[in-house]
Amino acid sequence: MGQWGAVAAGHETGGDPRVAALGRAVRRMRRELDAYPADLRDRREAERELDVLAATVHSGAPAPEELRHSLLLLAAAVGSVSALAPPLAAVREAVELFGTAPRATH
Repeated sequence: MGQWGAVAAGHETGGDPRVAALGRAVRRMRRELDAYPADLRDRREAERELDVLAATVHSGAPAPEELRHSLLLLAAAVGSVSALAPPLAAVREAVELFGTAPRATH
């Protein structure tokens, strides 16, 4: 079973629905990025971060701060491409399911 199949299988076995939602969003983002025909300067970085997110999903125990870091790098890599805005927004929404960063207190 490939990496993506394992993600789908985790959802069927009653895993964390947040992880399943993140897996769906990452797969969609990967499909949309792969289908985007134009040359993107930061495509490799986006692909690397999608790989990181997919591995995190596969592990079943994503750390919110790591998810946010990957999201920031992914957004920096593809954020200016309007055609990729909807799948990027889906990844952002899935990451937000894991909570917000704690606020620093002074």
